[in-house]
Amino acid sequence: MLRYAALILLILLIVLQIKLWTGSGGVRDVESLRQTVAETRKANEALKARNEALQAEVQDLKEGRDAIEGRARSELGLVKPGETFYQIVEPAAAPAPAPPQQR
Repeated sequence: MLRYAALILLILLIVLQIKLWTGSGGVRDVESLRQTVAETRKANEALKARNEALQAEVQDLKEGRDAIEGRARSELGLVKPGETFYQIVEPAAAPAPAPPQQR
């Protein structure tokens, strides 16, 4: 009788171990969720840094004329009266030669 009880307990232990390692909510799922949480935290940190940079830029644009002037100059090409605007144009790349045609 004691042997049967030990055998039943051993089988139960094996079944529970299999469920723990391979079943839903088991070790694999927990590790996968931990990895997902780590990736999400990393993405959130990057977005937080981007938001802080944008907030600083918005604050600078609200408070200072220098930032507005700099942005107008770089993005719109605006110049002050009496200034000369120079635009440097890179030469276009030569087109690639056509492959020889076969006859």
